[in-house]
Order: sequence, then structure tokens, then C-alpha cells
Amino acid sequence: MKKIILVLVLIGIAGVAGLVRSHTKNGGSIRTWSLGHNQNPSAGQAREEIRKNYDLSPGALVEVSGINGSVKIETSDSKTADVYIERTGDSQEALNRRKIIIDNGPSGLTIRGEKGDGGFLARVFGSSPSERVTLRLPRQVSLVTRGINGALVVGEIEGPVEVHGINGKVQISAASGSAEFSGINGNVSVGLIKLDKNFELRGINGNIELRLGDGVNANLETHGMNGSVTSNMSNVVVDKSKRGSYSAVIGHGGTAISAHGINGNIRLSQLGEAEPIGDR
Repeated sequence: MKKIILVLVLIGIAGVAGLVRSHTKNGGSIRTWSLGHNQNPSAGQAREEIRKNYDLSPGALVEVSGINGSVKIETSDSKTADVYIERTGDSQEALNRRKIIIDNGPSGLTIRGEKGDGGFLARVFGSSPSERVTLRLPRQVSLVTRGINGALVVGEIEGPVEVHGINGKVQISAASGSAEFSGINGNVSVGLIKLDKNFELRGINGNIELRLGDGVNANLETHGMNGSVTSNMSNVVVDKSKRGSYSAVIGHGGTAISAHGINGNIRLSQLGEAEPIGDR
């Protein structure tokens, strides 16, 4: 009987409407709404906004991980990182059980989601909260993303890019330097202005579009591929040596692009001409 009364009290508290606002020490803000049951249920019963900004040095490392939702990253020539995160959940208690941690310094910025409580409260209040992350970053950064349950859309990056464990489409407008993609359940579209180091793609369940700049000279090798390699570029020669394996010489050849365990097609196109491939 005591457990039943406790459940009813907790549910009653979650349904009370209110508004809480607090300011962070660095000048950013966190706003939290607890919505009544009569408001739009599709928007969630509790909502929180996090707004912060930081100064970053050129070449700073930016890491985003453990996000239950989409991530959008815009870039510019600024030296400031603007962070906006919208969180929604079944209740304020649900938001409190799962935290978003932000660590920063001049040489780096880390945004990560912590696992929530999977015990009694989680069973009472339902599923985990979800997030939508929007970042505005300097163009000259190193970017690492991992463990994102949603789409990842990124602007132009002048630095290394790593993308791991994404459950959704991945779209990179343009990248310069090295790149590594693995464990992606969705279509991938990447623009390559230049390629200073090897580019590796592993374990991707979706189609891949590589949009290549005029200065890209590389050799593509694929193995264990359930799909084909095609190109509409005049400076690319594609050869199929055996089932599941392709090779292609891009421009004069050079830097290695390797693809393993791809369940989909790879298309090579000119940067600036092809439209990103559709969702999956």
C-alpha cells in the first residue's frame, strides 16, 4: 500500500505546472518548464533549454557524445562556440535523472550525456529524455562525435573529423584533413576539399556519397561490400576486381580511402555539384 501511495504522489508532483529558471556561472542560462497534462503531449511534459558560449583556440578539440537525439553543427570564422541544447522528457524528474555535462577550456569543448537512473523511478516515469543539440563553432576545430541516437549534420570543418556510433544520417558539408567513420546506421554524405591523411569507413549500413574537390588525389579500396561503387567524375576510374571489392583511382591517386563492411552503395561526385543523398 505504501508503494502505491508513493507512486501516486510522485505522479501528482510531475503533473504540477511550474517554471524554473537559473543562471550558470559562465553567463549562460538553463531554463526548465514543467508542462501540465493538458498541454501538447507530443512536445513532452517537461522541457529544458541550455544556452552557453565559450572562446576556443584555433584547432581546439570538440567532442560530442552520448546524445539521445539529433546534433547540428554550424561553422564560421568566429573564435566563439555557442551551445544550445533543448531537452524534453516525460517529467521534470526524468530530466533530473539524466544529465548533460559540458566541460570547456581554450583548447577544447566536451558535451556528453550521462546514463540515467534505470531503477524504480525510470520504470514509473517511462522513457529517457531526448535532446536536440545545436552548436555554432569556429571552422578550424578537430571534431569527434560518438554515440548519437539521431541525425548528425555538420558544416565545413578545417581539421580532422571522427564519427562513430551514429543511429541516423550523417552529413558533412566539407572537411579538410583526415577522416574516420564507423558504426553508422544511416546514409552518409561527406564533402572532401582535400585529404591530407587516410580516410577510413567501417561498418556502415547505408549509402555513401563522397563529394570530392578538385584537389583530392586518392586511391579507393573496398572490401566486404554489399553494393556497388559508381562515379560521374571524369578523373575517376572504377574497377571491380571481385564480388564485394572495388578499387578506384581518383585524380592522380595517392591518399588511401578504405571502406569495409558497407551495406549500401558508394557514389563519387564532384564537390558542389551533387545534392546530399536522402534520409535512411
